[in-house]
Parts: sequence; C-alpha cells; structure tokens
Amino acid sequence: MIKPLSEEVLLRHMRDMDIEQISKATIRQAVSLSSSLESILGEPFSRLEIGVPGLKACQEGIEAQKRALDDGIPAKYPSIEGLPALKNAASKFLKAFVDIDVDPQCIVPTVGSMQGSYNLTLACSQLTPGRDTMLYIQPGFPANLTQANVLGVRHEAFDIYEYRGEKLREKLESYFATGRITALLFSNPNNPTWVCLTDDELRIIGELANKYDVIVLEDMAYLCMDFRNDLSHPYQAPFQPTVAKYTDNYVIMLSSSKIFSYAGERIALVAFNNTLFKRRYEALRERYGMARLGQCFIHSFLYAASTGTSHSAQYAMAAMLQGAVDGTLDFVKDVSEYGRRAKIVKDIFVKNGFHIVYDHDGERPIADGFFFTAGYYDMDDETLMRALARCGISAIGLNTTGSGQYGIRVCVSALCTDEDFRRLDERLTLFAQNF
Repeated sequence: MIKPLSEEVLLRHMRDMDIEQISKATIRQAVSLSSSLESILGEPFSRLEIGVPGLKACQEGIEAQKRALDDGIPAKYPSIEGLPALKNAASKFLKAFVDIDVDPQCIVPTVGSMQGSYNLTLACSQLTPGRDTMLYIQPGFPANLTQANVLGVRHEAFDIYEYRGEKLREKLESYFATGRITALLFSNPNNPTWVCLTDDELRIIGELANKYDVIVLEDMAYLCMDFRNDLSHPYQAPFQPTVAKYTDNYVIMLSSSKIFSYAGERIALVAFNNTLFKRRYEALRERYGMARLGQCFIHSFLYAASTGTSHSAQYAMAAMLQGAVDGTLDFVKDVSEYGRRAKIVKDIFVKNGFHIVYDHDGERPIADGFFFTAGYYDMDDETLMRALARCGISAIGLNTTGSGQYGIRVCVSALCTDEDFRRLDERLTLFAQNF
C-alpha cells in the first residue's frame, strides 16, 4: 500500500499551478495537478475528476465518418443549418426515445453542447429588454456558469437539495416573478449529482415556464441513462422524461459525447420546439435584421461562432442516431456499463465511511450512472480534497458545481477494471485510516 503524500508536497505542486484552494480548482486544473503528483506517488491516481467517456467510440459513427472523409467531404463547407440526413435522423430519434415531435428544420448541429449552451445563453439574454438573467438549477456543470461570466450575462442559481417536489414550484416562482429571468438551464440526469427530475417536477417547470414566458434549456447529455427504467426500445414507453411534455418554451441539447462515446469529434444538436423556433422577437430584428429566433440563432449566433459544425462528424452522428432508431444500435445497453461501475464504486465509498450526498429522487434512491456525489461526515470540501489527493485520489468539489453541501463529485468512467476498483478501495482505506 502507498503512503500518503506529505502536505508540503501537495502545497508545492498547487503553488506551481497557481491553485490557491484545491476545492476551487477547475476540472482541467485538477487533471493537471493529479498528473503532476503521480510522479511523486509512483502509481497512477484514481481519477474521479473528469467526465470523459470510458467506452469505445461507437463503431457505426466511425465507419460513416470514414466514408465521408473518403468521399472528399473535408474540402466542402458544411451547411450551417446542418446536414439534411442528420436533421431528419435527429427528428426521428427524438420521437423514438423522447416521444416528442420536432421538425427537422428546427434542429441544428453545434460544436458540442458547449457551443449550443454558450450561444443559447447569449441569444436568450438579448430576446426581450429587461429579461437579461439566466437561472441555473444547481449543482450543475461548472462550465455553464463560466459561459455566463465570459459573456457578461447576469445569472442566478440555487441548489435543488432542499427544493424537490412541490417545494420546487415556490423556489422557481420566486425567481420567475421578478420578470428578469429569460431562461432556465438544467441537465437531466444531472451532472454532477445524477439527480433525475421526476415527472411532477418537470411538469412544475413547464407550467411556470408557460406562466412567466421563460425559455427552458434542457441538457440531455445523458439521455436514457436512468437505468432504473428500461428506456432502450425506440417508439416504446417508457421514454426519456422531458419538460417538453408541459411547455412549448423549450430547447433541448443532445450530445453525442456520452451516449455514443463520441466526445472527441465535438458534435451535438440543439433542438427547438417548432413554435419557439419560429417565434419573432423585435429586439433580434433591431440588432440582427431577422426576428425569428431559430433563424437568428443559426445565421447570426452560430455563424459568428464557427460557421458550422465539422462536416464529417455530422455524417457520423446521423448514422448513430439512425442506427438507434432502427434498433441496430443499442446505445442504452452499451452505456449501462456505467451503472454497473457506479454500483461497485458507491459500495466502496460507503464501506469506507462515506455517504451519498444527493441520494434520492422523490421516494426512489438515486440511480447508478455516470456520476454520483459523496461526502465524509461533516468534512468540508477543501479538507476532504486535500486529504484525498494525498492518498492518490482526484475529484472535484461540490462547491464548484453550485452545491451548498459538502462533498465531491465522483465520475466512474475512468474506472474500467478490477484493478481500478481495488486501487480505489485501497486508497479510500488509507484515507480513512489517516484522516
């Protein structure tokens, strides 16, 4: 068994990377710090910090992208509106797995959901004078708040921990009633907690979005990955839960990164409700010369950002979506591996004295999936993360995700083998013995 690194060694490496508090480090800083400390530790770190896919990229996508490359696609600019085959496949995919009807023209590819959320944040902040504030259900993906800060967009956020069920209505309404909220953003299943909003909670969000004319940005990065329900059969219930059942004021972000393990090609989709896509905003006409939200989003915001999304990657995503719709690609079965890993890792944490911080959706225990959250008694994030780092474990603190609770986000994607699980158990045992 390894010995804990000294506090002096940890602090020296933190200073070298200009990290004042490890609990406030970005995900990429945490990766760099653990890589640096590995040489001192003499063994690989247990990597829980970064949500990279832990499975092979979908072969259907690879083959389709190869064919596109061989056909000379790299020499041609892609249509900024998106490849017709991709838009059509995405429309069918949303019907097959989410049970909603979105016209292909209302679906547009983006350079990952990061580009989608970035430009949606900017667009929503300019729709209506006086409505200039984004609202985030937290904990959430830290980069979304970074985007708002980079853009200079005002934002508010709250921790959902105390506001499940009907309590969510009063909390949301306290923000919406100010008249300043232009859009609400959340992920479902949630990064980092793996909270899955219940159908009642989605209904509450939809009803309030209608009442106060707020746009809901629903990030489905982990679509169909609530493995408590079998969501793997196209056009058959149960379907992926969505706020789209309760409001027309929605935009869905659908990424290939996790569901198809296609993160490296940076390909995602933004799907507007049909009515919202065509909705006119006078403020957009005055600024950009076009009033319809969907067209302005494509021909002003995306055009200025990148003039389109990787041409060959669009062929890849089209093939993967179509394969899922046809039933030849069971992506849910593939990614269910994360649920198996999460159960093992949760048991290891609990055995070593940790507790699951966000542990229920209504009456149901939280699902096993890509992420979960773990706390150690009342140890604050900084103390906990320093101790874990000294024992060869890298994670991110819940405070960086907007949580008001103590603990860490645990990502299971990099834990692939029995040796990875054994090493993590050994490290957590070392932590419990020494800290």
